[in-house]
Amino acid sequence: MDLELSGQLYGYGLYIVSLLTMGGIYAILALGLNVQWGFAGLFNVGIAGFFGIGAYASALLTTAPTARHLGGYEMPYAVGFAAAMLVSGVIAYAVGKVCLRLRSDYLAIATIGVAEIFRLILKNETWATNGPRGISEVPKPFETLPEPWNHLAFLGLVLAFVVAVYIALEAARKSPWGRVMTAIRENEPAAKAAGKNVEVFRMEGFVFGCMLMALAGALAAHYLKFVDPNTTDPLLATFLVWVMLIVGGSASNKGAILGAFLMWVVWSATEILSTQLSTTNIEWLRIPDDMAIRMAYVRIFLIGLLLQFFLQRHPQGILPERRPSVPRNSAAPVGD
Repeated sequence: MDLELSGQLYGYGLYIVSLLTMGGIYAILALGLNVQWGFAGLFNVGIAGFFGIGAYASALLTTAPTARHLGGYEMPYAVGFAAAMLVSGVIAYAVGKVCLRLRSDYLAIATIGVAEIFRLILKNETWATNGPRGISEVPKPFETLPEPWNHLAFLGLVLAFVVAVYIALEAARKSPWGRVMTAIRENEPAAKAAGKNVEVFRMEGFVFGCMLMALAGALAAHYLKFVDPNTTDPLLATFLVWVMLIVGGSASNKGAILGAFLMWVVWSATEILSTQLSTTNIEWLRIPDDMAIRMAYVRIFLIGLLLQFFLQRHPQGILPERRPSVPRNSAAPVGD
C-alpha cells in the first residue's frame, strides 16, 4: 500500500512539474504578446505562426542527421534557441514592413493570414519539414539525467528563461523606450507630434515580441521532443495566449506570467475533468460517448465563460498595469 501511495505521489509530482513547465513556456509567449499589445498596442493574431517558426528552426538545427527532412546538424541547444529567435526576428521584420502600416482589425486579419501561410509552408514543404509527419526525436536538454532530475532540470531552464525575460522587459518598461511605447499606444498622433519615430518603435516592439514567441516555440519543441504543423494550431498558440494576457493584465509583465500559469492550469484541469467523466464507473456521473467527443468545444466555452467573468470583475486584469512614476526633479522646467 505504501509503495502504491508513493507511486501515486510520484506521478502527481511529475504532473505538477509538467504543468509548471508548460505554464512557463506559455508565460514567455504571453510576455512576447505583451510587448506587442500591452506596450505598443499592436493587435497580432498570428502568434501561432512565429511560435511554429521557432519550434521548427531549433528542431532542424539540433536533431541528428536524417534523410526525412532538412537539417540534422546536431548543434548545441543554445545555437538552436538563438537561431529560432534570429530567424523569427528576420521574418517578423519582413512581415512588419508590410503589415504594420495597417491598424487594429486590419492588422489582425493580416497577421492571421501570415500565420496560415506559415502553417501551409510547414505542411507542404516535405523536403524541409517532413510535411504532416513532422520532426520526431528532437533532443531534450538534460534528458540523460535520471528521473525526476531530468524533468526538474528542464523546468529550471524554462523558469530561468521566464525570469530573464521578465527582468529584461521590466527594465525596458521603465526606460525611456518603454515610456515612448506607452505614449504611442495611448495617443499615436501626439507621439508623432513630439518628434518620435512611431514606425521604428512599432517595428521594434513587433520584432522583439515575435522573437520571444519563437523562443517559446523552441522550448516547446525540445520539451515535447516532436513538432508538426499542428504546433501552429491557433486555438492553443493564439487564442489561449490572448486569454492569458487579458486575464492576467495587459501591459503588466507580472500579469502576463500570472495569467499564463493560471489559465494553463484551468485548461489542463478541464481536460482531466472531461477524461474522468467519460471513463468513470459511477453511472450518473459518466457522460455519453458522443458527448465526450464534444468536450473539446465545451472546454472552449468554459474558457470563454471564465474570460467573461474576469472581464466583469477585473476589466484591466488581475494584475493591471502600474505605470512607473517619474521623479519630480526630472520634470521639464517651466518656460520663461
